[in-house]
Amino acid sequence: MRYNVPYKIKQFLFVLIKLSIVVVAFCFMYSKIVQNENLEFNKFVAFLNKNDVFSLKNSLILILLSSFNWFFEILKWQHLVTILKPISFKSALEQSLGGLTVSLITPNRIGDYGAKAIYYTKTYRTKIVLLNLLGNMAQMTITMVLGAIGFILFINSYPIGINYNKAVGIGAIILLIGLVIFYVMTQKRFKIKGFSLVFIIDFIKSIPLKTHGLNLSLSLIRYLIFSFQFYYLLSVFGVTISYVDAMIVITSMYVLASIVPTISIFDVVVKGSIAMFLFSYLDVNEFIVLSTTTLMWLLNFVIPSIFGSYFVLNFKLPKPIE
Repeated sequence: MRYNVPYKIKQFLFVLIKLSIVVVAFCFMYSKIVQNENLEFNKFVAFLNKNDVFSLKNSLILILLSSFNWFFEILKWQHLVTILKPISFKSALEQSLGGLTVSLITPNRIGDYGAKAIYYTKTYRTKIVLLNLLGNMAQMTITMVLGAIGFILFINSYPIGINYNKAVGIGAIILLIGLVIFYVMTQKRFKIKGFSLVFIIDFIKSIPLKTHGLNLSLSLIRYLIFSFQFYYLLSVFGVTISYVDAMIVITSMYVLASIVPTISIFDVVVKGSIAMFLFSYLDVNEFIVLSTTTLMWLLNFVIPSIFGSYFVLNFKLPKPIE
């Protein structure tokens, strides 16, 4: 026997879910900021004050870079959704930041897919998830291509003690695993985010080439912005290295961090660990590297997710975007 849940109870449960998402996200952020075992909060704040990070000039530059980073991400999402129906920049902003808040507490930011899809009626939700996947794939493509170039330059520039015989063996194993994965992925039963690979490929083919070009271009612009922001912070903290040398390490860091499965809230820990290892070859102080990765996380994830929590709390399920 089926029972209809009263409307007021549905509304109460939905409000409870929204509050739970925001509270859990804030608790996670608090634990990573204040209770970080690798970076004491008081020392971190004192270090920022010592290096005038909060000066008018530095604050404006850092806020502008973070704003542009998210501006182009929101613009990318707006243009992707336009394939289905036109939406305003304000709607794209609400969906992007709301999705970010939800994604902080889910593995590999998977919550972002559901959060954006719920803004639309059931007719659109399947394609919304695929468009989100397409946007993330474009960003990953830029990260992988530039990261591969950076990492090749890194291992050619710094003596990291590679055993080439072992490297060839590992390469052969990776190639074999890659072939097995490729075979599995070509099977109709294999699914990505609940969709078969054939279905995803057909959907991607149905999208105009111009849209793919714009998607990749906006992803590249975003990458150049936040990687420059990382370099700018290093210079603020007194690190004197050339932009090219820094970018070799930064691109290597992002590609290595991107292949490690993790919950988004722990992204700062993963990036911090990888960055410390890579920047050690440039004799950059570990505390400076940790401070840079932490501040990058605060500027580009924590602060936007605080704004996103407002959209999560104000989202009304009975009135999705038509």
